[in-house]
Amino acid sequence: MKLIMAVVQDKDSNRLSDALVENKFQATKLASTGGFLRAGNTTFMIGIEDKDVDAVLTIIKENCETREQLVAPISPMGGNADSYVPYPVEVQIGGATVFILPVEQFEKF
Repeated sequence: MKLIMAVVQDKDSNRLSDALVENKFQATKLASTGGFLRAGNTTFMIGIEDKDVDAVLTIIKENCETREQLVAPISPMGGNADSYVPYPVEVQIGGATVFILPVEQFEKF
């Protein structure tokens, strides 16, 4: 048995959730926040049998797309903010960060 933890951008979370339900995979959704952009994310915890890992990974890939976005950098905390000019920076957002963990025992009450 495996536990898949997938961190996805909030924009992709409803589409991923619907696709998992459609394919009869149960998941627990947790609200989370990314450290770099401080943007909203959703962390999915999905307990599955070993044989279903590839199917779930395919669903995640198909529903969590990467995209480019312009963001304004955050002002430096320790310097002189008067000389700081925040130029927008293009960054890649979206997609999914996925962790696959072995599960020794699973109970559902």
